[in-house]
Amino acid sequence: MKKLITWLLLLLALPMQAQEDSLQANRYVMRATLYGVGFTNILDTYLSPAEYTGPEVRILRESMRMTKLMDGRVSVQSLFQGHLSLTENRAGTGSEMAGLVNWNYALHYQFRLSEKLKTLAGPLLDINGGFVYNLRNSNNPAQAKAYANLAASGMVIYRFRIGNYPLVARYQANLPLMGIMFSPEYGQSYYEIFSLKHGGKNVLFTSLHNQPSLRQFLTLDFPIRSVNMRFGYVCDIQQAQVNHLKSHTWSHAFILGFVKNFYLLKGKNKVAMPSGVSPY
Repeated sequence: MKKLITWLLLLLALPMQAQEDSLQANRYVMRATLYGVGFTNILDTYLSPAEYTGPEVRILRESMRMTKLMDGRVSVQSLFQGHLSLTENRAGTGSEMAGLVNWNYALHYQFRLSEKLKTLAGPLLDINGGFVYNLRNSNNPAQAKAYANLAASGMVIYRFRIGNYPLVARYQANLPLMGIMFSPEYGQSYYEIFSLKHGGKNVLFTSLHNQPSLRQFLTLDFPIRSVNMRFGYVCDIQQAQVNHLKSHTWSHAFILGFVKNFYLLKGKNKVAMPSGVSPY
C-alpha cells in the first residue's frame, strides 16, 4: 500500500515538475559581444554626388532567450550595433565621417525541424540614428540619419560536429517592410528647418519602393577550451531615395567575439543550458 501511494505521488509530481521546467525555460539567456572591422561605401547626394569609401569599425551586442508565448515556442532577440567609418572620394580630394547606431527587437517563432536544425521567423522592430559629416563642405556639411522600420526577420540555426568538435552555424536576414524616415527636402538647409521653422515634408513614409534595405548575418560558434567564441560576417545594405535625394551605406564587416550562456537567477549563472530550452 505504501508503494502504491509513493507511485501515485510521483505520477502527480511529474506534470508539476514539467510545468515548472517549462516556465523556467525563459530564464536561459544567450548573450554575445562582438567586435568587427570592414569596408563601407557611402553615398548621400544631400552632401555630395560622389561615393565615399573606406574602413569601418563595428560593435555588436546580442541577447536571446525563450518566452512563454505560444507554449514557449517564441524567442526574443535584442541586437544593438554601432559602427563608425572614415571615408574619402575616388579622387582623394574629400573625406566623410559617418556613424550609425542601430537597435533591433525581434520575436521569432521557432520551428524545431530536428535536434540539429531549426528555423526562426517573425516580426522585428528596427530603430536607427546617426550622421554623415562631409569634412570638405562649408555649407550643409552634415546630414542626420533617423529612421525606424517594422521588418520581417528570418533565421536558420544548425548544430553540427567535425569529429567531436561542436559547432553552431547561423544565418539571419532582416528585411524592412514599412517605416518612417527623417530627411530634409532637396535644397533645404537644417537652418531653414530648425531655426527659420520653414515647414516641409521632412518625416516620410518608407517601404520597399523607396527604402530597399537588407541586413544579413552569418556566424559560426566554436569553443576554445572553456570559452565560447563567435566569428561572423555582416552584410549591411541601407539605402533610400526620398525627397529627390539618394543615399546608401553598403557595409561588409568581419566580426569576432565571445558568447555566454547563463541562467538569470542570481547564483545560478553557471547552470548549463539544456538543448531543449536553448534560444539559440
